[in-house]
Amino acid sequence: MSIERSKVAIIGAGSVGSTFAFSLMKSGFVREIALIDRNRERAEGECMDLNHGASFVNPVKIFSAGYEGCENADIVVITAGAKQKPGQTRIDLVQANIEIFKDIIPKITKYAKDAILLIVSNPMDILTYATLKISGFPPNRVMGSGTVLDTSRFRYLISEHCHVDPRNVHAYIIGEHGDTELPVWSHANIGGMVLSKYCPICNNQCDYRAELGKIFDEVKNSAYKIIEKKGATYYAIALALVKIVEAILRDENSVLPVSTLVKDYCGINDICISIPSMVNRKGVGRFLRLELSQEEEKLLKHSANTLKDIIQKIRL
Repeated sequence: MSIERSKVAIIGAGSVGSTFAFSLMKSGFVREIALIDRNRERAEGECMDLNHGASFVNPVKIFSAGYEGCENADIVVITAGAKQKPGQTRIDLVQANIEIFKDIIPKITKYAKDAILLIVSNPMDILTYATLKISGFPPNRVMGSGTVLDTSRFRYLISEHCHVDPRNVHAYIIGEHGDTELPVWSHANIGGMVLSKYCPICNNQCDYRAELGKIFDEVKNSAYKIIEKKGATYYAIALALVKIVEAILRDENSVLPVSTLVKDYCGINDICISIPSMVNRKGVGRFLRLELSQEEEKLLKHSANTLKDIIQKIRL
């Protein structure tokens, strides 16, 4: 795998898939992008529009295809699935999208036997687990986009409140990408100073515990608010996906909270859930065992058990 010969196949040419294709094209990290959608004309139209900007970016081949377009792909990014509607939770989507994945995963793996599979469709953690079981791929080569976007939202909102560059905020959202996710306040810091020490000496003079609670509530409800206002979220998730793809193709060992199969993590087993993990050319290299507070560990176990309860009710 090298940047010079890298290829990414995107399954789904809807808002997320096409915006990701545009962001990936702009990044210059890949030389070939295959866009695959059951609506072949939609995929062809997106590719035409993208290719007309070819003179403004690094050389990249963009084309629409059937599932044969996955052949020789380094990474297959799956954005296809039923859309989340206003008022609908990610979990409401579960069985409908499981059936879709039962159809598309074998078609992908027929051509992309050595690829890394990156799942974006919701409910993402459950569909990542389903993809692992359906594909038979080793756990390191199947990951979900996880709470990478949630974490970015978290860092942005902390930075806005504290008036600092979001790149100097280091904090994670872990657990389910959804209603039971949790903030790791015990490790959140600005420039190396944990928030419990930074906030009391900040110029804001606020009730920082109350403000931090408001920030997390806004993170957790952001997707619902965006969907209510504009119908879908796609810009920020596209950028999050570019970061994950970059970490893989450049063998970065970047620490990202992707959804991955965990084993004996705070007593949690056999579930795909988001925890800070090293992402590199092999996929998920290893995950970091954070020293969580007692309350954080309790919430993480609750998040994992919530996902397990749902998996036990679906037909894989």
